[in-house]
Amino acid sequence: MAAALLLAACGGPTTRGPEAKPVRVGLVFDVGGRGDGSFNDQAATGAERATRAGGVTVEYADAHSDSARSAALSRFAAEGVDLVIGVGFLASQDATELARRYPNVRFAVVDYSLPVDSAGRAMVPPPNLAALTFREEEGSYLVGALAALTSTSHAVGFVGGMRSPLITKFEAGYEAGVRRVCADCRVLTEYVGDTPDAFRDAGRARALAEREYASGADVVYHAAGQSGAGVFEAASARNRLAIGVDVDQHAAAPGHVLTSMVKRIDVAVADVIGRVHAGEFRGGMQSYGLAEGGVAYVSDATTNAHASAAARERVATLQAGIIAGLVRVPTAR
Repeated sequence: MAAALLLAACGGPTTRGPEAKPVRVGLVFDVGGRGDGSFNDQAATGAERATRAGGVTVEYADAHSDSARSAALSRFAAEGVDLVIGVGFLASQDATELARRYPNVRFAVVDYSLPVDSAGRAMVPPPNLAALTFREEEGSYLVGALAALTSTSHAVGFVGGMRSPLITKFEAGYEAGVRRVCADCRVLTEYVGDTPDAFRDAGRARALAEREYASGADVVYHAAGQSGAGVFEAASARNRLAIGVDVDQHAAAPGHVLTSMVKRIDVAVADVIGRVHAGEFRGGMQSYGLAEGGVAYVSDATTNAHASAAARERVATLQAGIIAGLVRVPTAR
């Protein structure tokens, strides 16, 4: 799978000899840190997989603020590690600037978002930076369709973390999937906030989910990182359904999770580390979607307990259509 995941790459490989020292990787987590049961944990899983394969050592750093993130990325770059990984779009600006300052150090950013310079111009990632992106809208489209096909109230909800272009992709795909199978369904949308703290405010997320459930939604999808715990609390309290994100989050509210939109950050992280180890690093924009196995949704016995066979079959057909290019999923409302 990893070999098929690299897209739209540029730059040349660097060959490592048989006596090469272990690849040193510095990985800086996004807000929420390790243990979020979602985004950051996926990145750690990918790094650990690369470590187990041999020839790789990884040092981790938390970044609970912008200054901490910048300091951690700068420290790894100054130490001359072989690869610096920033987890989350908030690392894009710092990583791009550092990659230009340290041309002999390789960088990667998960969920890379084109930063801008002081003149407001988009900064194209330099050749020593792998800009890893995901087509989250595709997976969100499928769970949106499943939510609408499962709903009995014809109302579903969405709780986003920080209002941003990235989280808007989740929302847009979700709503498009709902509309595809249920034109008259209502989609209730809330965002926790407008700053990175929105990804770690479970209390606020719970209040928003409670409001959506009270307004008639019987399924709520979250794309809120650590804040998503509040959505699961609301689903359990209201005896309604929730949809997880990034990883299979059924354990967060057993019996109340319809499915999860899985974002294979672990695959992307393990892939880029493996390429550095093999001397085949490529910089530039790289996109992971349904076709590459970069996003998916959970479909197992747990899902089957809530969704009918007809609903699951309809979603599978939509998935095939997206992969074949017959279904176009929007990235903005």
